[in-house]
Amino acid sequence: MSNNATIHSSENPFESMMSRFDEAARIIGLDDASYNVLKSPQKTVIVNIPVTMDDGKVRVFEGFRVVHNANLGPSKGGIRYSMDVNLDEVKALAAWMTWKCAVVGIPYGGAKGGIKCNPRELSKSELERLTRSYTDLMVTVFGPDKDIPAPDMGTGQQEMAWIMDEYSKLVGHSSPAVVTGKPLVLGGSLGRVEATGRGVMVSTRSALSKLGINPVGTTCAVQGFGNVGSISAKLLQMQGMKVLAISDVSGGYYNPDGINVEEAIAYRDNNSGTLEGYKGGKKINNEELLELDVTVLVPAAMEDQITHENADKIKAKLIVEGANGPTSANADEILNKKGIMIIPDILANAGGVTVSYFEWVQNRLGYFWTEERVYRRADRVMKQSFEAVYQASQKYKISMRIAAYVVAISKVAEVEKLRGKFGI
Repeated sequence: MSNNATIHSSENPFESMMSRFDEAARIIGLDDASYNVLKSPQKTVIVNIPVTMDDGKVRVFEGFRVVHNANLGPSKGGIRYSMDVNLDEVKALAAWMTWKCAVVGIPYGGAKGGIKCNPRELSKSELERLTRSYTDLMVTVFGPDKDIPAPDMGTGQQEMAWIMDEYSKLVGHSSPAVVTGKPLVLGGSLGRVEATGRGVMVSTRSALSKLGINPVGTTCAVQGFGNVGSISAKLLQMQGMKVLAISDVSGGYYNPDGINVEEAIAYRDNNSGTLEGYKGGKKINNEELLELDVTVLVPAAMEDQITHENADKIKAKLIVEGANGPTSANADEILNKKGIMIIPDILANAGGVTVSYFEWVQNRLGYFWTEERVYRRADRVMKQSFEAVYQASQKYKISMRIAAYVVAISKVAEVEKLRGKFGI
C-alpha cells in the first residue's frame, strides 16, 4: 500500500473500515453519542525514535501507537515494521482489533503500533536499539493491564522479547504479560505460531458446512505464504482440501493436481524465506491466483488485494480473509451481488488474538497449558464466534462482514453505555 497522501480514499484502509462501521451502525440503530465515541481512537501517540546506527550516525525513525478502544479490557494489537506504515493504516488496524476482540468475545480493546522502517536493511543490533528506544518512549502506554503489543508484519518473537525485557527494566520487575507472541522459554504459549492459520481453517470448515460443501476434494488457492498463509494451506490440505495455488512476493505457483504444501514450506524455509524458484507448480502472478476457478480463496497477504477492479473476476464461492483488510469496501458490493460468501478478517483471522489472550492468561496465572488444551479452547471460541456472526447475518439478511461488525459494535457500544464513558 502506498504511503502517498493522494491515495484514493476508497482504497484507504481507514475509509474502508469506516464505511463498514457506518453500515453496521445504521442496521443496529447506533445512537449519535455511541457513534461519535466509537468512530475515533481514544489515544494516538506519535514518537520520533533516535537510534545510533552501526556506523555511528544517528537516524530518527517515526513510530506510532494508536489505542482505538480500551473499554472491554486492556487494548491489544501488533507492532509492524514497514516503510508503508502511516497513521491512517495504524488507525484502521487499531479499530479492526477492537472489533476483532469483541467478535470473538475476549476481554480486550483494540490497538496497533508501527515504526516506519525497513527491517531487512537494519542489523540485529540496530533493530534491538530501535525496539528498545520505541519501548522507552511507549512505557506509559504499554502495560499488562493497559496496552499489550504483539508481533505483526516485520516483527516476531525476538522483538517481543526485547520489548518485554526493556519494559521489565523500566518498571523494576519481570513483566511477561506486557507482550504476547514471545518465545516459549520466555512465557510464550504453545499453539501460538499456528493460531491464526488454525482459526482460518476452522472458519473455512464452519462456512463450508453452512454451504453444504464437503471439504474433502474441495479446491482452494492461498495468496501469501508467510505464517498465516502457509499454516492455513497446510491445515486445509490436512482437512482433505486440494490446494491448487500458493503465492508470496516472488509470485504465484499453480498446480492443477494440487501443491504439496509441506514440501513448499520446507522449500521456503531452506530458501531464505521465499518461494523464488519453486518448481512444484507453474509460475503465475498474484492477480491470476486471485481469479482462479477454485471453491475457496484465502487472501493472506496484504490489504486491498481484492478491489472494484478485479472483484468481478473472482470465481471462488467462499473467501476466507487470512490477512487484515484484503478486500476493499468498494469490492464488497460486487462480491455480494455474485453470491460469494466472505468470512471477514475480524472473524477469520481472530485465532491469533484468541491464543494471544490465552498466552496473557497463562502469564498472569504462572501456569501453562498443553498444546491440545490451547487448540481445543481456541477452536471452540472460533466455532462459537462464527455461529454468532452467521445468526446475525441471517437475522438482518446481511453479509457475514457486516454481521461481524454488528456483533462487535453492539457489544462495545453496550459496554460504553454501561460504563458511562460519555464525559457526563
